Amino acid sequence: MAHSRTLVEKSHLLHTHPLSQSPLVPIYKLIAFVAFVILSATLLFTIHDNGRTSIFPSGSIHSLSSEFCPQTMVLVPRANHKLWLNAGEEFNTMAFKASAIHWLSGAIQIETETYDDMGPVGEDPRWENRLQFHDYLEKTFPLVHTYLKLEKINTYGLLYTWQGSDDSLKPSLLMAHFDVVPVNPDTLSDWAYPPYSGWFDGELIWGRGSTDDKGALIGIMGAMEVLLRHGFQPSRTLVAAFGFDEEGGGYYGAQELAATVLNRYGEDSFAFVIDEGGGFAERFGTVFATPGVAEKGYVNVELSVSGPGGHSSIPPEHTTIGILSALLVELETHPFEAHIERNTSSYHLFQCFAEHGTAISPTLRDAIRLSASSDEALREVEVLLFQDPWYKSLVGTTQAIDMVRGGVKSNALPEQAWAVVNHRIATTTSVNATIEHDVALLQPLAEQFELEFSTLGKKISIPGGTPKGNLQLTRSFGMEPAPVSPYKGDASAPYQLLAGTIKATYNAHRNMPGDSDNIVVGPGMPTGNTDTKYYWPLSRSILRYKHLNGGSSNNYLTGAHTVNESISADSLLETFRFYTTLILNADESEEF
Repeated sequence: MAHSRTLVEKSHLLHTHPLSQSPLVPIYKLIAFVAFVILSATLLFTIHDNGRTSIFPSGSIHSLSSEFCPQTMVLVPRANHKLWLNAGEEFNTMAFKASAIHWLSGAIQIETETYDDMGPVGEDPRWENRLQFHDYLEKTFPLVHTYLKLEKINTYGLLYTWQGSDDSLKPSLLMAHFDVVPVNPDTLSDWAYPPYSGWFDGELIWGRGSTDDKGALIGIMGAMEVLLRHGFQPSRTLVAAFGFDEEGGGYYGAQELAATVLNRYGEDSFAFVIDEGGGFAERFGTVFATPGVAEKGYVNVELSVSGPGGHSSIPPEHTTIGILSALLVELETHPFEAHIERNTSSYHLFQCFAEHGTAISPTLRDAIRLSASSDEALREVEVLLFQDPWYKSLVGTTQAIDMVRGGVKSNALPEQAWAVVNHRIATTTSVNATIEHDVALLQPLAEQFELEFSTLGKKISIPGGTPKGNLQLTRSFGMEPAPVSPYKGDASAPYQLLAGTIKATYNAHRNMPGDSDNIVVGPGMPTGNTDTKYYWPLSRSILRYKHLNGGSSNNYLTGAHTVNESISADSLLETFRFYTTLILNADESEEF
């Protein structure tokens, strides 16, 4: 995206270089110069009457350095370049580092846990700690609360609006959530520091929510506070929506926030929506950032086996728990087949690995390249990549038996046994196809155990004689795979802006040359679902990205939802730089 800007700067250097004024310039250099100016003129951005600029070169928004994984150029704010530099200098100070650590530490110390059994807002008192978090934000970020409009949606959801001066520009929307998963009391002794201490040990800030997702929320708030302190006033309206029950599905928080925003602005009214998601990490010898452009579907399948009770001294051949165990083993020994499809974002990410991974094996690199036109090579890619279960889980539909219950006493036959199987549904299939797979797999066993089998209120099979029990398959929640956000072609301007921002942030934070390509951006897909499921109507470009360093791990969620969740102070500082760069870049773009 910053390709045109680079050409402008180079053209300016040619015009001002001493040799350009010298009569001794060789004729071939003069010819080359004229050719360069003509080429530059075809690519230079257009300056419009309103003073805004087009950030993409005419005809293409990619560099031509790669056939299968073209990269966006580094994108830094231009009109607000001095402000961006000044903010960057502030982020480098020890005073700001101390403030940033204090901001997040204080946020962690407020125990905003979400439980699966929480009742409606206004009825369940466990929601009320959210008000403490509201008060904390108001005291911590006074400028944001002075100059932005704040609305509290369904009591605890936070909706900030930073009104821009140009209503013709689509607004942008940043998301985060401030609730956290509960801490298991049995694990307290396993924590290096208490989970709600917000302790800073000189390198890491420890505590529940540090990475999921209070770090991102504090990053957004802090970036806005810094920009206000430097006198920035946006042209493009910026909306920030913070949910309070994402860990419970977002039913009371994000769903109500999204409905409010949709009612106010209408469908497809936002340039982009950005929520938590993929980060960046080293893979195959290269640092890759993977903004999520897609999201798997989701369904919970509940299996319930019922049968006659009685005294355990006279047991049947199979108790309900035994039958349920056989059903679950059948599911686990027959997982969904996983295949790589060429028209998916995951396949295009693999192409990025092949094009830019410096340490990828020649065999895998060649197989990925050949797979664009060879089915045999595509199957070879599956064999090679699926040796790592992370890649197989990324591509296919998964199943996880997460809950099981049965029996009330050791000498009483269990009259019912129950389990929940959580499926994350591949982007190439659907909720119905997933349930049909489970039904087809379990029906023979239902017949073997002489169970009456019903699903979704419909009887699937009835034994010839008297049933020995019942098997019911129901679903408690279902969500289809998300629409894929454009990440290539003319509609991909928001993705390209995000990619250029990632590169600029990465370079600036490490004092690398501004135009050097030190991080590769490819289309990703988070392994979990986010609150964006309620925001689909608002924008075609819903991007799931958190500028968090995942190191060399394949798992960006390390520490989240488990013991010793933490974030490094350095990563936190980079988060402020990222959101600052993103807000300024988006404000200058007129591509959307």
